[in-house]
Amino acid sequence: MKITITGSLGNIGRHLVDILIKQGHEVSVISSSPERASEIEHLGAKALIGSILDVPFLTASFSGADAAFLMTPPNLGGQHIVENTANAGKAYATAIKSAGLKKIVMLSSVGADFDAGTGPIRGLHQIEEIYKTLRDVHITFLRAGYFYTNFYNDIPLIKNAGIEGSNFPAEIKIPLVDSLDIATAAADALQNSEVGHHVRYIVSDYVSGAEIAHTLGAAIGNPNLPWIEFTDEQALDGMLKAGLPTEIASLYVEMGQAIRAGKLQQDFEIQGQPIYGKIQLNHFAIDFAKRFQKL
Repeated sequence: MKITITGSLGNIGRHLVDILIKQGHEVSVISSSPERASEIEHLGAKALIGSILDVPFLTASFSGADAAFLMTPPNLGGQHIVENTANAGKAYATAIKSAGLKKIVMLSSVGADFDAGTGPIRGLHQIEEIYKTLRDVHITFLRAGYFYTNFYNDIPLIKNAGIEGSNFPAEIKIPLVDSLDIATAAADALQNSEVGHHVRYIVSDYVSGAEIAHTLGAAIGNPNLPWIEFTDEQALDGMLKAGLPTEIASLYVEMGQAIRAGKLQQDFEIQGQPIYGKIQLNHFAIDFAKRFQKL
């Protein structure tokens, strides 16, 4: 197959390119960074350098492809993040129609079934709705859990305060996912013969805040690491002091509120809590401990 991948060689893209190249497919990778071109080509793929908001560029990139993996970069600027995310989806949709692309796999998120109250995931909901209007295009919405790698951002908190936490209580469970598991699922979805529109949850583990703290803590030699529930105000203040822009920090607080209310994980639970991934939290904790020791 001829497959176009967006997202450059990030945590998911690098794995996905490797999987698809080894399976014998002809892969093209869209990246906004010219510096990535040689690295992409070294992996055996074709580098397509341009902006995901450039519809003519996207149209040319999708033309002739059998399928495409679509994702939007996180935090598209410090302001108007949800709007910018949705606009990227609109650009993709326009290019898909112009290029006559018939199969796409979209990286979405748990909670994307809600149109409000889920923080940055609201933008992904809007993109899902945009793609649903595409006629004669077969779509798989990969609703991924919370990335394990996000926990790297908590290392300063653990080192300086001896705690882990967020603005939801220790007993609340959250769907988690590893980037390799997403890439594996994306490769499968790009090649299957399903028609129509399908939602697939990509979750590697489903654990509580307390379990997250214990597992990561045990890996760094502190099995009694506590999970602390912050107030929304404390969570916002902590992120602002860590240097996050006000808008994205506020969106993350809203996402925590959705987890606290059970909203983010609601449909995942209704669907029977399907665990697709193979890399559980205790596996990721090994890499977390290595990163923890280096910082």
